[in-house]
Amino acid sequence: MASVRGRLGADDGSAAVDFALVAPLLVVLAIAVVQVALALHVRVTLIAAAAEGARAASLAGADPVAGVARARTLLHDNVAGSVVREVTAHRSRVDGLPVMVVRIDATLPLLGLLGPEGLTVEGHALQEGWT
Repeated sequence: MASVRGRLGADDGSAAVDFALVAPLLVVLAIAVVQVALALHVRVTLIAAAAEGARAASLAGADPVAGVARARTLLHDNVAGSVVREVTAHRSRVDGLPVMVVRIDATLPLLGLLGPEGLTVEGHALQEGWT
């Protein structure tokens, strides 16, 4: 037994110290990855809802209220729906073409104080039957 103890010597407990030093860094890294993934999910979901709302509002005979209602319906039971501040829609022109624009203003669900606190996305669709 004496020979085994003599071989361990200076390395006794070094694994525990290494773990204590590295574990907090790994936890912070994991939380950062989850935060970025959540922010990207919310952004992509808002963009899709704005685009679909613009498509619904751009149909012949539809009005901007239809686009707002469609976007809100898509966001209703979603993580992104809980962070929406405002959904608006209006007619506009882009390069002389009539388009419907749906704009969604939201907050980003951030764990820390880093990063933007607000997000605005727009969806555009070519307007049918509007001159």
